[in-house]
Amino acid sequence: MKRNKGITLIALIITIIILLILAAVAIVTLTGENTLIRKNTRSIRKN
Repeated sequence: MKRNKGITLIALIITIIILLILAAVAIVTLTGENTLIRKNTRSIRKN
């Protein structure tokens, strides 16, 4: 019986795609129109 060793190319590609999607969401959250950085800057300026 043949045993698989390591990860397959498909699993590697799926993992990379998921990481790219998460990175895109993080970048949009930090640098978009109404983002965490802008909210933080506004709150600092108010104080």
